[in-house]
Amino acid sequence: MALMLETPIAIIGMGKSGESAERLLSLQGFKKEDVLTFDLKAPAQFSDPQKLIESGRPKTLVVSPGVPLRLPWIEAARRAGIKITSEINLACNFLTDERIIGVTGALGKSTTVSLLGAGLLSFDKSGFVGGNLGTPLCDYAFELATGKRKKASWLILELSSYQLENCSALLLDHSAITFLSVNHQERYSSLEEYYSTKWQILKKTKGAVFLNSNGGDLLDFAKKQPEFDRCILCSKESRALRPLALSHSALLGSHNQDNLALAAEIALKCHWPISAIQAMKNFKGLPHRLENVGVFNGIQFINDSKATAIDSVLTAVQVARQTLQPEGRLFVLLGGKDKNLPWETLRPFAELKNTLFLFFGECRSLAQQKSQLPGELFNSLGPALSQVFLQAAAGDTVLLSPGGTSLDEFRSFEDRGRFFIEAIQRFSSNKM
Repeated sequence: MALMLETPIAIIGMGKSGESAERLLSLQGFKKEDVLTFDLKAPAQFSDPQKLIESGRPKTLVVSPGVPLRLPWIEAARRAGIKITSEINLACNFLTDERIIGVTGALGKSTTVSLLGAGLLSFDKSGFVGGNLGTPLCDYAFELATGKRKKASWLILELSSYQLENCSALLLDHSAITFLSVNHQERYSSLEEYYSTKWQILKKTKGAVFLNSNGGDLLDFAKKQPEFDRCILCSKESRALRPLALSHSALLGSHNQDNLALAAEIALKCHWPISAIQAMKNFKGLPHRLENVGVFNGIQFINDSKATAIDSVLTAVQVARQTLQPEGRLFVLLGGKDKNLPWETLRPFAELKNTLFLFFGECRSLAQQKSQLPGELFNSLGPALSQVFLQAAAGDTVLLSPGGTSLDEFRSFEDRGRFFIEAIQRFSSNKM
């Protein structure tokens, strides 16, 4: 299907979304001179919006979700008659009869989308899982148009509030809201506006809308909305879900039981096979986010390398303690590179029984001093892990939830998490 857009077209924001849109436009025969690129930091033709508008004279702006639509120059462009669209809208031109599930929320949306993806791909390898989670929808459209993939029966899309602001062409068969809590107040004038933007997913949904009944402020907000009677409330306590034994899942943490219940309700509504539910139960979590690495030599290992905020550490320790066997000990690896973190918030951990702390990396001394937690200090993660492997025994749990960033010794939190997992594998092999 040909895209009908007035040229020149300017892509605003050259991250994954912008690059994907540019590839699709090129495939559709738009000339290089008709597609302009703008980004304040990434390589692009323009980095000054005034020059873009005055010199490029675009007729269409494809605005990436990371770029606020309320920027004065974008609002002025709209008033001047320039069309404002998005990567998702471009991709929608290529959709036919694919069934689409959209998921949004302040927390839990990536896990819920990944659970649905695990269920879908267990019985239909043609399924597409993406959106805000990794793979732009334009990538699907591009691969479909070039014959690199089959048409999907189902598309599972994670949708941020930013994407919901600018995806008028998207129509969902079913949708879900996972959680509402304070977030993105740098972009919205009030909490009410942020929640209302999330709630806009209902206007894009022709079927059922699923809500997590334990989703923070979600239920209280939803009850005040006129469309509340359209919604299906989901709970891990639901009697209808009991035969599925969702508690026997690989995901860690009671909050993830809520996400699993939400995904399971959607799968049942969509008449997916029961094998899809089992695939969801087998899903161990997103890499480096409370990732259940597994039990080796009787020791449970949890990779939470993405935890670069103290709130994340607080949650991770709570979840990890739930995995402990009777008389088991919890080893917590803290450290990395500091970013002016409130380590003192961790002081109550000193009251926890059978919990040992190891501090590593650039901020090891600072983290220990501010938290006032007892524990050994190590220059880097490797020696800290070696000490853990000497001390840990069957029934114990080892948690990597650093708090600090990875940039003191690793390129990214992913690299740090992979280092952790590879060290565990070597430890397991040596013990066997």
